[in-house]
Amino acid sequence: MKPGISDDGADCRAVADVLARVGDKWTVYIVRLLANGPMRFSEIRREVSAISQRMLSLTLRGLERDGLVTRTVIPTTPIRVDYELTKTGFTLLPTLNELGAWAVNHRLEIEVARQKFDSVNAGSKTLETLSRKKRSATLPPKLPRVIANRAREASTDQAS
Repeated sequence: MKPGISDDGADCRAVADVLARVGDKWTVYIVRLLANGPMRFSEIRREVSAISQRMLSLTLRGLERDGLVTRTVIPTTPIRVDYELTKTGFTLLPTLNELGAWAVNHRLEIEVARQKFDSVNAGSKTLETLSRKKRSATLPPKLPRVIANRAREASTDQAS
């Protein structure tokens, strides 16, 4: 094991719990949007057009619960609600940039491995299950482009 990570089941559960939030389908996209500053619910919804209103609400509530986002109600008519990254939320950005850069740098290797696996396992239940999961995890059209652009920026910044 690496220093700082124990074999303790509680540590593993804690890490898995946080990774479940951070690795959620919509969390990365919403955190990246909020990196540019506070946004209203309707603004986020417009930017992430593929997300349902219910899913956006659940994701924002989860991020708020985990201390990554703050929700501010402004008593106007109509009521205005702003969402903003916390200090902890901002600390997540470098990690997301590195992960995005890793994904961009290794996407061809992963695609080759998938094609090899698919050809060896054609017709298997495992492949059918993975294909269903892949189809159900379709991201909004802008997301891969946004992540790729940010990852390239991060890797360029690290190279300089």
